[in-house]
Parts: sequence; C-alpha cells; structure tokens
Amino acid sequence: MAATSRPQRRKNTSRPTIAVALPSHWSPKQALAVFECLELMRETLWLAYGSDIQRAWRGQLVTERAPPDLDPDSPF
Repeated sequence: MAATSRPQRRKNTSRPTIAVALPSHWSPKQALAVFECLELMRETLWLAYGSDIQRAWRGQLVTERAPPDLDPDSPF
C-alpha cells in the first residue's frame, strides 16, 4: 500500500500538524466516502463534546507568560 507524496496543507496556526499518509490507490468516490465519514464524525464529536473541546483548545492557546512590554511611542 503506497502512500502519496502530496505536499501537506497547513493553516497558519500555532498548533502542530500531524502528517497522515493516505493511500494513493483510492478512487475519487472512495476518497469522498472517507471525507464524508470524517465530517460526520467531526459533527457528532462537536455535538457531544463541543464545550469541552472549546475549553481544551482555549487552554492550549493561552500562554503562561506575561505579554511583552510595548512602548506606545515606538513605531510598529
């Protein structure tokens, strides 16, 4: 089972991206079926755990350190 060597898409976020090897032999119909299954799972997870997911995500985004001191007279 060979994996494709497509470049990984990544949004500009601070979260790490985990690369997943996808089979290169799927037909477009099979790829769509997997996509739809994952989307249904995502929606179901959100309905069941949405507020918990938001809290956990917020906890990952909040830093423990104080913000840097900014000089209001300094340009950019």
